Amino acid sequence: MKKPILYIFLLMGALIFLYPFIWMLIASLAPENEIGSLVLLPSQLNFNSYQQMFQKIPIGKAFLNSMIVACSITFGVLVFGSMVGYALSRLEFKGRSLIFYIIIFTMTLPFQITLIPQYILIVKFGWVDSYAGLIIPYLMNALAIIMFRQYFKSIPQDLIDAARIDGCGELRIIFGILWPNSIPALVTVGIITFMSSWNEVLWPLIVIRDENLMTMPQLVTLFAVGGRAESQLGVKLAAAAMLALPIVTAYLFFQKYFIQSMAATGLKE
Repeated sequence: MKKPILYIFLLMGALIFLYPFIWMLIASLAPENEIGSLVLLPSQLNFNSYQQMFQKIPIGKAFLNSMIVACSITFGVLVFGSMVGYALSRLEFKGRSLIFYIIIFTMTLPFQITLIPQYILIVKFGWVDSYAGLIIPYLMNALAIIMFRQYFKSIPQDLIDAARIDGCGELRIIFGILWPNSIPALVTVGIITFMSSWNEVLWPLIVIRDENLMTMPQLVTLFAVGGRAESQLGVKLAAAAMLALPIVTAYLFFQKYFIQSMAATGLKE
């Protein structure tokens, strides 16, 4: 009887977590006067909320901006994170352990501590209201460096030595040898980075004022609290559903690699 009971509890837990998201999707398709009842079976389903949302805000442009920013940050983190992780795991130099522990320490610092200095730098460089102001500050990620370091440690040194004997340079080893053997780590870092950069709201609110450059979370936030939604809950839910859709889709496709890497990656010397 243990397995059926366990499955029942797991199913209940899954439903508890999934119910708000499922209700949000259905409510965004329901008539406005039925949303407050929190029912999963409205009298009819329509796309009026989505049509009004597209009419009120440039959601398509914001979606494109978010894709450009999130994909650029993800690609940069994969490239630079793997390079630093490789150096910390396979190259011998003085201060390697110290650098690693400093990187771990930076993860304990709240974002609010570095917010003002980072904004001053962005202003000095003239990157306010530009993609550079959204992308460049996030191209290095401590979590990505640590995950790549730990994953590269699990790859046999003989593979790297054989590549060096064949004349491969360090960059060729990283991108030609280690990357094909580190798909779970790449996917995991990519998903985490994409999710965090896609959902970022505070930093875009600070550095972006031009509506044509606003990211989707920023525009949806201003839309929901700025009065342009005109107190229509269905329109707000439609915007929230559009915002969550790319993240959910990416995770559904890559969850196998994500779970595999999270299970295999640990802190070891």
